[in-house]
Amino acid sequence: MLIFLRSLAFNVLFYLNLAVLLVAAIPTLVLPHHAILAMAKLWARSSLWLLRVICGLHVEWRGLEKIPPGGVLVAAKHQSTWETFALVPLFEEPTFIIKRELMWIPLFGWYTVKAGMIPIDRGAGVQVIPAMIARARDALRRRRQIVIFPEGTRRPAGAEPAYRFGVAKLYAGTGAPCVPIALNSGLFWPRRKFLRYPGTIVVEVLDPIPPGLDEKTFFARLQNDIEQATARLIAEARAGSPAARSG
Repeated sequence: MLIFLRSLAFNVLFYLNLAVLLVAAIPTLVLPHHAILAMAKLWARSSLWLLRVICGLHVEWRGLEKIPPGGVLVAAKHQSTWETFALVPLFEEPTFIIKRELMWIPLFGWYTVKAGMIPIDRGAGVQVIPAMIARARDALRRRRQIVIFPEGTRRPAGAEPAYRFGVAKLYAGTGAPCVPIALNSGLFWPRRKFLRYPGTIVVEVLDPIPPGLDEKTFFARLQNDIEQATARLIAEARAGSPAARSG
């Protein structure tokens, strides 16, 4: 019952906080994109604070020193809505690869355009990859960090991986190093569920994969690195947290 009440309080305040910041950010539409990125980072940090204070959900960051400066690809495990905002403050100039439909949402979508997010039109067929690569190259030239969720959608913690080969095309087409990220957020903020469980989400930045590998070798290494680390983080959490064991 207590977890339900805490989750209810958090969800109300989370969306209220988002609504207030969406309105407060309107002036950034006529400012340089750094302004809207600053608002996004404020949203992320305030949301993490709400999670910690209300739900008792903390975060442990590992390996942040492995993030190289300048333009880079970042391939993160995707288990929850949590990482769509929580990863933003890790990077100086982040840009996410997102579904084009998100840009149609009033205010929120306008901000994704202003922030220079990279849209994917899933109905474009074979043309989606060249368009994504072209936008990514432009972002890398501006020393931005391109965050992609290589499975394309949220997967429950412990589910079989479902990586899409587009991440390998992006890696080969840009010639950029790729930083893998493993995490266990789905144990504490499960996909499509209301409850937020207490505990500690662990995010681990893994060793960067240098440019120059062929697509198949890169794809196999990326999946292996992320999945092995993710399985370890999930097992670690379940061993030490009753809430994680039920997640």
